[in-house]
Order: sequence, then structure tokens, then C-alpha cells
Amino acid sequence: MDRFLSNLSTKIDAKGRVSIPAPFRAILTQDAIPGLYVHPSLDLEALDAGGEALLSEIDRLLDALPPYSTERDSLSTALLGVSEILKIDSEGRVILTESLKAYAGISDAVTFVGQGSKFQIWEPERFRAHLATARADARALKSRLARPGAPEAST
Repeated sequence: MDRFLSNLSTKIDAKGRVSIPAPFRAILTQDAIPGLYVHPSLDLEALDAGGEALLSEIDRLLDALPPYSTERDSLSTALLGVSEILKIDSEGRVILTESLKAYAGISDAVTFVGQGSKFQIWEPERFRAHLATARADARALKSRLARPGAPEAST
């Protein structure tokens, strides 16, 4: 299975279009879906995006909860109820809607960040700050896991 890896920053053009990085487009074209699925991240000021793998991941989360439960309904609303399908043009560009840009604080540039089965779209400065925090958190986690008898990491 191909995974979304690395990160790339790019400008939004005068018509509001942004080019999806070529390696990300290559993975998306394998899905044969009508566009790019995007929703506001649950935990971060960023957008989660992807294709069938992202939808499958959401389905697995929802399937773990009882049908018609409040928990399932809340998660479904927060992930699927605000998802948008963005059309990818012939040159691999999409137009982010105003609501998506407002949520992530995006104005004239974005950073695409690979996350394996999905990728995130960030405002570049916010991503730089998040990356610094993520690296510090990863170092702390590595240190905890390296200690003999260290408790297992929770997810």
C-alpha cells in the first residue's frame, strides 16, 4: 500500500487553486474516486485529506461503536458530516473552500504533510510550530519507550 510521506509547501494561485504534490496525486489516482476527501482535523488547526484509505480508516472507527449510539453519531458528524469532496482538475489542483481555509487559518500558502493513509493541509507557520512540538513529543515518547519497564504508550 502506498503511503503519503514527507511535506511540501506551496502557494495558492490567484484563482484560489493549490497544486497537490505529485507523489500525493499518484496515490489518489489509484483510488479512482471523484475527488479529494477533506475534513477539519478533530484535534488540530489543520485539514485531514485523502482518498479511500482515509474513508476506510473513518469507517473502521465508526464500526467499533454501536449503531445509533451517541458516540458513533458524534464521531460520524464530526468526520463525515463536515467532509467535503474537492474536485481535482486535470493539472492536479483543487480549490479549498472558504470554510476549510478559515478553519485551518490558510490564506495564500499551504503545507501538505504526509500521514500514511491520509495527509494534512496546514497553514505553513502553524505547521512549523506543530512540527517543533511533534518532534519534542516524539523524543519524549522515545525516551519513555527506551527505559526498561517503561509503561506502554497509550493511543
